[in-house]
Amino acid sequence: MYKALIIDDEEPTREAIRILGDWPRHGIGEVLEAADGKEGLALLERERPDLVLVDMKMPVMDGLAFLQVVERDYPDLFTIVISGYNDFDYTRQAIRSRVVDYLLKPVNRGDLNQALAKAAGVLDARRDSKRDHIDRDIALNMSLPKLKENIYLSLLARTFRAGSSEAYLRLIGADDPGTRFGVTVLRLLNLNAVAAGRFKGETALLHYAAANVVGEFAEAGFQSFGLANPKRDRELIVIHSMTGGYPEDLAFRAAHFARKIAQGLSDLFGIRTVAGLSGPGVAVGGLADAYGAASEAADDADLFRRDALQPAPPAAERKEASAPAVSFAARMPQLRAAIEAGSAAQARTVAQQFLAGVRERGRFSFKQADRLLEELIFLLGELALELGLPAAGAASGGSGGDGGAAAGIRGDGALGALGLSADYAGFDEYEALLCGLCERYAELARASLSPERVFDVGEIKRYIEQHYFEDIKISMFTERYFLSREYLMKLFKQQYGFGIHEYVQKVRMDKAKALLDRPELKIQEISEMLGFKDKNYFSKAFRNYVGLSPSEYRAQGTEAP
Repeated sequence: MYKALIIDDEEPTREAIRILGDWPRHGIGEVLEAADGKEGLALLERERPDLVLVDMKMPVMDGLAFLQVVERDYPDLFTIVISGYNDFDYTRQAIRSRVVDYLLKPVNRGDLNQALAKAAGVLDARRDSKRDHIDRDIALNMSLPKLKENIYLSLLARTFRAGSSEAYLRLIGADDPGTRFGVTVLRLLNLNAVAAGRFKGETALLHYAAANVVGEFAEAGFQSFGLANPKRDRELIVIHSMTGGYPEDLAFRAAHFARKIAQGLSDLFGIRTVAGLSGPGVAVGGLADAYGAASEAADDADLFRRDALQPAPPAAERKEASAPAVSFAARMPQLRAAIEAGSAAQARTVAQQFLAGVRERGRFSFKQADRLLEELIFLLGELALELGLPAAGAASGGSGGDGGAAAGIRGDGALGALGLSADYAGFDEYEALLCGLCERYAELARASLSPERVFDVGEIKRYIEQHYFEDIKISMFTERYFLSREYLMKLFKQQYGFGIHEYVQKVRMDKAKALLDRPELKIQEISEMLGFKDKNYFSKAFRNYVGLSPSEYRAQGTEAP
């Protein structure tokens, strides 16, 4: 029998968990309690429980600090986080600590016992294993979801050794010969925008949240497990399994489930997707082929008509000829001329004319779009090297075999270095991306080949700090540095976290606070010193920024001890 420890500062919550948990069914014979992390660590040292359920917000030592100690000193311990706070830092620590599950209060019976079942499953597998290397592997992957993820990834990569251990197959239900499997591949079309807006730029956390949504939509008799593809940032893989029934039954339920997941991701996080389906269920040994079919189906989705679900075509029809290559190479002389001339408008026109021809084809798949984007980045990178442009090194990355565009140029690759996002869900967005890419290189060439060859965005910051009292316009900088307004503003914000106008206002308001601390200066004088022609406009701007009027701010300062 196993031993569990509940750590929560609220006694009613501890009591509710005791009542809701079906402890004997999961092989847990003793349940201990602690009121905070410090007390929990003492019990952990003395009683050596197999599983800990820990609240995140507690006095003395909270769950965050407790998990950090556990991660360092008790790497073999199973943990389940129970929290009323859907907090970013808590979730990130939970991922790092490889918790079995993350439950939000109020905990219901089903969620709690599902989490306990996960923990018990891995504990049983570790206990029943007779081979040292299996025990060691499971100890290094304590979270059941992480262990299952590794098993599935090895099956998809065809590196799983079926004869090494029945414990592994039992964890994913593959020890039953009647279990059939299928795959849905979800392409996350606006990954960068959602990661930046909802997950502080951390795509790993977005993947974690998206995979958890799969578990939230679980259906009776139909298991689904979500995992991020480590080789393709924009791909969420969903493994389906079902025992009994016909192979076609699994395909039908997978299509229904894919629609629910796509809608759930959209409703919860604003994630836009296209899904590829593998077809009828297969034995566990056929998972790699099923994934290939689902991934190809998702890649084959049409940018002009993005259907929510893409069934896998018959194997006989999966030919490269179905997606003819589209190449930008013939247009490179024209594009080169535009870039060498430093003309962003001309570079955009070249790209638009080329893409007008693509539109006339009537169909353009995501796979074709990825390859064309990868090719253009490579060609522009080579051109940048020839011309000695500063972005040549960053822009020449991103190639690398099948799926290179999806894996290599995303995130922090060439597009990110140029202030562009690889998000696109349709052809209009894709066209804007390619046009923006060509424009960026023309702007870089214009700045690099102009008399003022070296450009440092810090010059703008220093100018603002020295001339904050003047009427500062962005056009002053665009004309001086031969850069577009949009590109200049993006560079400044990437470097300093503020827009140019925002930074001017910040400098003025910080200076205003310092001047208001000098009682000999009248507010009218301060307004003029800061470049405001109207005292009332200054007072309104100061209130909007600080939350107090200049008079209130000054009075507050004189009242301070």
